Amino acid sequence: MPEVQHWSAESRYVYQTDAAQAVLDYELTDGCMALTHTFVPPEFRGQGIAEKLVRRALADARAQQRTVIPQCSYVATFIERHPEFQDLLAK
Repeated sequence: MPEVQHWSAESRYVYQTDAAQAVLDYELTDGCMALTHTFVPPEFRGQGIAEKLVRRALADARAQQRTVIPQCSYVATFIERHPEFQDLLAK
């Protein structure tokens, strides 16, 4: 199973196979990571791929001491359901 890759030049986390690509896009500003868009192709849905993308992005934000703005509804719901990441939210 592929690992989530960080394509920093594209401001994107990627889960890719030969057939398709799932992504989580972000923007960095003033010590903050705005998670803007998550897309998972239909053939990947229901396999936890979006969660893997979000967990990787949040782990990187924590490691870089960044706060997070969940502009994507999936990310916002994920953080709401996982209190261990709520301390990352920008005030």
